Amino acid sequence: MPHPNETKRITKTSLYSWVLFRNLHLQLIVVGIIVVTVVMRVLPLEMQKRIINEAIGMKDLHALYLYCGLYIGTVTLAGILKYVINLMQNYIGEKTLMTVRERLYEHLLSLPIQFYRRTSPGNVISYIITEFIPVATFIGQAVAVPAVNILTFFAMAGYMIYLNPTIGIISITLYPIELILLPRIQKYFRRANRQRIKHTQRLSGLVGEAVTGVHEVHSNASIPLEKARFKNILTKLYKATLMQNALRFGIKFINNFFMSLGPFILFLIGGYYAIKGQFDVGAIVAFLSAYEKLYDPWKELMEFWQVYQDSSVRYKQIMRAFDHAPEFAQAVEGREPYRLDNDIEVRDLSFVVGGNIKLLDRVSLSVKGGEHVALVGFSGSGKSTLALCVAQLYKYTGGSILVGGREVTELTKPDISFNLGMVAQHPFIFDGTVRDNLLYSCRALSMQGGGCTESGGEPDLDTLIKLTQQVGLFTDILAFALRARLGEEAKNPGLRDIIVASRREFQQGETGMFADVAEHIEFFDQGTYSRYMTVVENIAFGAPVKDEFDQEHLPMLPWFIEFLESHGLMAHLMVLGETLARVVTDEMGPEPAHDAFAGCPIPEARYGDYLMVANRLDSGEPLNKEETGLIIRLALGFIPGVHRQMDLDKGFVSRVVNSRRDFIALAGQDFPDAFSFFLADSYIESLNIQDNILFGRVRTDSPGAEDEINHRIMQALIMQGALEPVAEIGLGFEVGSMGDRLSGGQRQKIALARTFLKSPPVLILDEATAALDNKSQGRVQNIITSNLKGKSTVLAVIHRLDMLPYYDKVVVLKAGKIVEQGPYEELLEQKGALYTLIHGREE
Repeated sequence: MPHPNETKRITKTSLYSWVLFRNLHLQLIVVGIIVVTVVMRVLPLEMQKRIINEAIGMKDLHALYLYCGLYIGTVTLAGILKYVINLMQNYIGEKTLMTVRERLYEHLLSLPIQFYRRTSPGNVISYIITEFIPVATFIGQAVAVPAVNILTFFAMAGYMIYLNPTIGIISITLYPIELILLPRIQKYFRRANRQRIKHTQRLSGLVGEAVTGVHEVHSNASIPLEKARFKNILTKLYKATLMQNALRFGIKFINNFFMSLGPFILFLIGGYYAIKGQFDVGAIVAFLSAYEKLYDPWKELMEFWQVYQDSSVRYKQIMRAFDHAPEFAQAVEGREPYRLDNDIEVRDLSFVVGGNIKLLDRVSLSVKGGEHVALVGFSGSGKSTLALCVAQLYKYTGGSILVGGREVTELTKPDISFNLGMVAQHPFIFDGTVRDNLLYSCRALSMQGGGCTESGGEPDLDTLIKLTQQVGLFTDILAFALRARLGEEAKNPGLRDIIVASRREFQQGETGMFADVAEHIEFFDQGTYSRYMTVVENIAFGAPVKDEFDQEHLPMLPWFIEFLESHGLMAHLMVLGETLARVVTDEMGPEPAHDAFAGCPIPEARYGDYLMVANRLDSGEPLNKEETGLIIRLALGFIPGVHRQMDLDKGFVSRVVNSRRDFIALAGQDFPDAFSFFLADSYIESLNIQDNILFGRVRTDSPGAEDEINHRIMQALIMQGALEPVAEIGLGFEVGSMGDRLSGGQRQKIALARTFLKSPPVLILDEATAALDNKSQGRVQNIITSNLKGKSTVLAVIHRLDMLPYYDKVVVLKAGKIVEQGPYEELLEQKGALYTLIHGREE
């Protein structure tokens, strides 16, 4: 029979039901080990008594060796078994925690979209990650800790009574008094703990909210407001934590007090019996050890009880927070996902939210299979809501939507996935590579028994290249690749040679086929100073391979400073660095804006340091060693073609060019693997692919040059048969968390491409080209019109009204109702709502 956790919603599952979930055999093994461990705890006490009474008292060396050996053996074995028990507790707890988290995460993802509109991401993260840690501890301990401590308690109590029934019974009777006092204090402790957890979660949610909406905080200058909100919750958390800890310390005080009463009774009554000759010394020692060990299980049980209370509160709060049922079935049972016809029928559709607000009011619409329909209207008209209802992202409150003759609310998520694709206005991009995001929908479909190819596998590289070219993403992918370094892990071992061969085409300059872009490139020339390289790159005529030889660390190396001095460069560098520090800080002031650092030789993170150096220079005080290093670094990083604050002295430029051969010879001899020198016939490992192909740098003062150069590089790669391996590198570009390394347009292109790869029978576009430029929008619209007309049904929320002529039907919404629908030209002739919408915007 399946466990109840597998047949009912996880949020309805009790905490204790997880204790034995697929762990029964392990828990039985733990109990068996515990029984042996308890025996091993009692035997050392008996050995103590016999060592004192029989071995030492009788002066029997053989008995001494025997009992001492048995003592250390049982103590060691008990310690080893305790270690094994702890390992098994941890294994059981963490294994169960992994299952709970996995199932709860799956449940969370199935919850309605509306749930996430009212729930802070910070709270969700805190619940799943942080708050479950004590729960795992409890689940691991739930059997072992009570078993080991209860058995130990009775074993020690029995042994004490065996030694002296009177003292043993009196000592044990102290514990019921604790049982009366402690639960009363723990009641208030649990209450304080609940408050602490509540305020911790609120604080976590507030921080998550502020971080997510930091642009609003900045735009409203609301840091004082957010600080006040934070301090309010922080104060409550502070008070709840103080109360909780005060009660915890009170519990410890009571435990320690009763622990001290035992020896008092032993010394008082046991001493009396010993003086009377009725209690031997060995028995006293053994009794005292037994009493100390009698307290250990009691102490651990109290701690376990606190862990249980804490875990129980946390677990209930987590499950209560997520105790919502999914709106739609998440899996198909007993059948394959439906392959539906792509006609859509909307009948008297209504969507009402809180306060009886009608976002959609009895909307009816009929879309034939393969027809392309545009939804337009002013903001708040309900066009996006209608699209989201068709896509099963919202559960409508009245009427019906039929896709292929089947009610949308009755379809499972796999049914929707097989038959429908959607691109949102603000698509989400997942952490990973460009390829991972392009294939996201295909991989999800393949896990449901489908796929984006006839074989059910992933689209090949040619398909990815073709589609990304169609949506205008391929130039971005190529740019990602060109900015990358090959590294040792390059899949194509011959790619370096191909790149060098492509370089020769560009090196031909005015005589080659790429002469039209040669003027935008400053080629590397050992006899000429490059205005688009740093000073240190000009000195080395190369780039560092290892970090210890980069611009930050090179000035700290004595041999490099000696080289600069011997070639008359150090004095020039100091003048250059000091002048730059003064000029830049004078122009930018004490608190420059972030945008001011574009084209600035001083990095934003070090600006404060250079501001202090400039003040020191103005005061005439000598610079210390660290400040001198900052000046040298600033000078070495100066790029005349980018940093326009000043120009270089011609004498310095000449000295740099003349020093190159000596530097190459010195570094090549003493540090052969430190630099990659700019040699025309070799691949330069420390440069990216673009700089390797160009064997130079793009002039930043050439507007539009980079796009044209990238186009020419693509041609060169095609000629050399290297376009595919380079595209592979671009597809492996890491997009960052939520695609933060991509522009808005790049995100939208990826979202469009991954949906087009899926080739869904029904395509929902919710302002899916809003972040694209006019050229890219036209390209995407051409794909939709040329490739999908008559094949896929398209329902598109349109923000650019000049795209409407491409659609078979235009539907105009206002205040949640359809006010008119029909072909574009007919609606314009009627001079109704669409005509007003278009001409109203023009005005």
